[in-house]
Amino acid sequence: MLTLVCGILRLAIWVIIAWIVLSYVVSFGRLGYDHPVRRLYDGLSKAIEPFMRPIRSIIPPVRIGGAALDLSPLILILGLNLLVMFLC
Repeated sequence: MLTLVCGILRLAIWVIIAWIVLSYVVSFGRLGYDHPVRRLYDGLSKAIEPFMRPIRSIIPPVRIGGAALDLSPLILILGLNLLVMFLC
């Protein structure tokens, strides 16, 4: 049972990393809404956003010039890694 939980947590970390990479592809690419990469990104966003929303309410994006850097995925990954280290 514990190995299943550890596997799911590790998979969640990789899903978040994939979401981060896809967010850059979607941001810098010119993908239509019907593009498969855009659909995958939107689906992952719907799954990940509920977990990042509380983090974003505590830690706002960091301003760098005219852009903002969202640290919530990094904090979520670190938290999941700590959980994996503690449980596994």
